[in-house]
Amino acid sequence: MRRDRLLIVVSAPSGAGKTSLCRGAVASIPGLVHSVSYTTRPPRPDEREGRDYFFISEQEFSRKIEEGEFAEWARVHGHLYGTSRLELEKYFQAGNDVILDIDVQGASQLRERYPTGIFIFVLPPDWKRLEQRLRLRKTDPEEEVQRRLQKARSEIREYDKYQYLIINDDLEMAISELRSIIIAERCRTFRADPGFLKDLMGQDRRGRSCCDS
Repeated sequence: MRRDRLLIVVSAPSGAGKTSLCRGAVASIPGLVHSVSYTTRPPRPDEREGRDYFFISEQEFSRKIEEGEFAEWARVHGHLYGTSRLELEKYFQAGNDVILDIDVQGASQLRERYPTGIFIFVLPPDWKRLEQRLRLRKTDPEEEVQRRLQKARSEIREYDKYQYLIINDDLEMAISELRSIIIAERCRTFRADPGFLKDLMGQDRRGRSCCDS
């Protein structure tokens, strides 16, 4: 049975684990793909081109904005991030559901463009844990850690604009919750293909039309 393809948007303050959650969901749900964002941020030592991000210059990013290539884009922590509109459509046309991990600014733009999207907010179990996770990365100076923590306070205030909330205390449990949300959303009645339902209701169990004598 065909159905509407899902756009799943996962947002969280930096360090809450949204990328790990998305990867865990993709690994356990057939037909779900993780859309890779573009960014002007320099890659971290453990990041790989095309897997974590597409790393491009500000000039190239600006050109993509002007040409309308992004479904959403925003400046976050001093760098530009964006989601390719064409990549999303390519995934949908191939029959895939798509999951994104993006900030609250990008999610706000996608909420307008994709009103039937699923929007999920992820929180750490407590503030201390968020600080620990940011420092354990060992990729940002203390000044940047403090900047991210300050921004996290404002991002957390946006949680009630989302349909679902996940507390990432235990990663496996959080992945299980995310997986449950996606599977349940796939089964929503309004996403069913009307043509399939019409054909099904027009046939009895022996394959005859209900109107046949």
